[in-house]
Amino acid sequence: MRRLLPLLAALAFLAWAANLKLYLKDGTYQLVREYQVEADRVRYYSVERSDWEEIPLDLVNLDRTRSEAAEHQAEVEKQAKVISEEDKAARAIQDEAMKIPQDPGVYWVEGGQAKAIKLADSTVHTNKRRSVLAAMAPIPMVSGKGTLEIAGAHSLNIFTNPEQEFYLQLAQTERFGMLRLTPKGPVRIVENLTFMPVTKEVTPENTPVEILRQEMTGDGLYKIWPKDALEPGEYAIVEYSEDNLKIMIWDFAIKPK
Repeated sequence: MRRLLPLLAALAFLAWAANLKLYLKDGTYQLVREYQVEADRVRYYSVERSDWEEIPLDLVNLDRTRSEAAEHQAEVEKQAKVISEEDKAARAIQDEAMKIPQDPGVYWVEGGQAKAIKLADSTVHTNKRRSVLAAMAPIPMVSGKGTLEIAGAHSLNIFTNPEQEFYLQLAQTERFGMLRLTPKGPVRIVENLTFMPVTKEVTPENTPVEILRQEMTGDGLYKIWPKDALEPGEYAIVEYSEDNLKIMIWDFAIKPK
């Protein structure tokens, strides 16, 4: 709808600009759809009265009428070009979005085909225990500190483009972002966690990556990419619940060619 309103405004402008002002030598004018000079008369179609009328040519300021008509035509052509470009861009976004499945998840496009990144299994590791998290399962409330980890020293999803673009289809409105992971032996640390069981708060510490985002559709499809080229390393796209106690992780790695 936000993209539609400027387009409707532009179309309304074109409809208004299609009319001309037929200026008279006394400074007044008639709003006309078109006019014709016929010998000593000017024949015009009156917008106000929706009919053809005539007026003596010597009463018409033809130079001013023609000058303003030329300016109007230039503006009409300019706006028509803007509308054409906006329509072309909107169709391009629609075609791009049509490639992405509607199933929630993270995707990238290769060779014109969308490919999905598998959702990673998460593990919370504290000095007391290690708990495997199912998708969007709450983080266990244990006092002290811990780490949110995913298995493997390196991701199997490898990209060579440091400005790789991804598509995130949300199931519902949630906060999301991109993090840099910290490899530690056989795992990669997503976040360091501090648990406060009395207040039931979890304080995460992570390494966020600044991203750019574009809302592709109204049903939660976003295109995201890093603001700056990513350095070689391990990364993840993450989606949080409102209370930060649930997280979904899609991991990937950037490696130079």
